[in-house]
Amino acid sequence: MLFRFSAAALAATLLLAAPAAMAGAGDYVFEPVSPEMKKGDDVTLAVRLTNRQTGKPVADAVIFKTRVDMTPDGMAEMESAVAPLPSREPGVYAFKTDLPMAGRYQVTLSAKVQGEPETVTGKVIVKATK
Repeated sequence: MLFRFSAAALAATLLLAAPAAMAGAGDYVFEPVSPEMKKGDDVTLAVRLTNRQTGKPVADAVIFKTRVDMTPDGMAEMESAVAPLPSREPGVYAFKTDLPMAGRYQVTLSAKVQGEPETVTGKVIVKATK
């Protein structure tokens, strides 16, 4: 009888824990801190990484790949160099880049989030104005 209770308790625990185990890279989203900024050199572009399930910012992610280009306006070859900047706020990742002309830019990011085995990737669109 004790064995049956223990097996049932274990099964119930596993069922309750299943949603947490099903978490994945899709549970995170990158969003622009400011979706619009002035065009120019050495522009600071910042994105926020948020956990969709909790709504909380994700601090201490390791951003290991970034790209800024004009793909949304059909000019993927218009790529700008990207340099990381120190973060001033948990979950906000800032970069220095050039936005040489007015238009829409796509920021593509890849990150490792602590405790998440999958790579978190995202694409954010920002607009550079005159």
